[in-house]
Amino acid sequence: MAVCDVNALRLEDARLHVDGYYGTAGCAAYADFRELIARADIDVIHCATPDHWHVLVALEAARANKDMYIEKPLGLSLEQDWALRDAVQRRGNIFQFGTQHRSERNFRFACELVRNGRIGRMHTMRVALEASKTAPNFPAMPVPEWLDYDRWLGPAPWAPFTENRIINQYWWHISDYTLGFVAGQNIHFGDIAQWGNRSELTGPIEVEGWGVFPKDGLCDCATAYHVCHTYANGVTMHFTDDVENPQGIRFEGTEGWVFVDLGVIDAEPKSLLRTVFEPGEERLYESANHVQNLLDCVRTRAETVCPIEQAVRSDTLCHLSDIAMRLERRLRWNPDTERFVDDAQANRMLTRAMRAPWRL
Repeated sequence: MAVCDVNALRLEDARLHVDGYYGTAGCAAYADFRELIARADIDVIHCATPDHWHVLVALEAARANKDMYIEKPLGLSLEQDWALRDAVQRRGNIFQFGTQHRSERNFRFACELVRNGRIGRMHTMRVALEASKTAPNFPAMPVPEWLDYDRWLGPAPWAPFTENRIINQYWWHISDYTLGFVAGQNIHFGDIAQWGNRSELTGPIEVEGWGVFPKDGLCDCATAYHVCHTYANGVTMHFTDDVENPQGIRFEGTEGWVFVDLGVIDAEPKSLLRTVFEPGEERLYESANHVQNLLDCVRTRAETVCPIEQAVRSDTLCHLSDIAMRLERRLRWNPDTERFVDDAQANRMLTRAMRAPWRL
């Protein structure tokens, strides 16, 4: 129906791609997402902007009664996440979070093994993925005619334009637009950890860790990190960029372990991989295609495989990690009130200012 981008070159490429697919000339193109969302004949939007725009676009869609697929991670603050959750719950929008591993068989199977006690009592979850990158400072450049740079920045602080600022290789690692890969990568496996731990509607009670942040250059997110989350059930989850560990998630229990990554699953004992669940054992929501699951739920008004409540709880892990790394001390978290316990400084970091005129 329509595409939107502040980059006029990408916008035209997208419009031509859609028209070519359908063999028509009916795809509209917009530079302002609000104009697209305002159309009464559009039911669903897919938001794949840089991270700092996710919640503002989703809020506009929720308030216009659109259903939505929102790419991960969610907001740049937990205040943003909560505002979106409130809006979606109030209006009953169908929401799908872009943690597509939930729609892949190996990840679901691994979580079912854990939840049904096949590895004994789980005590540890290890999530290993790459960290953010460094970059030098680049000279300021004139803004090209094809880019609405002010709208690209949107709620983020003003910064001089350089072409490197707006490409994935760099904005992924700039804290004005993202939490870095502790969120952009770890949200996938943090979400699966929550699923396996039966904590998809709650969260940890304690977090501590460290991170290495660049002192200069365009990119300033953590280039190395290790964060430990502790849950009320005694399980600990480690977020790490330790390259000596295989990238993915490993669930460890008293009677074995299971490891899963995209296209890979392993376990000890190996017999776990041949498990056939008995009637009455716990099975998880089965989705074979994340986008199709959204569209099916738009039609039936059923809940998606990763609805807003669970999306916010998984995204919370990334925010807790970032705050713990920056404060460099053990923090206590109340997952019921969604606030740090007796720590005013940490609680102030649950919000983030937006550049006018943008607001929640």
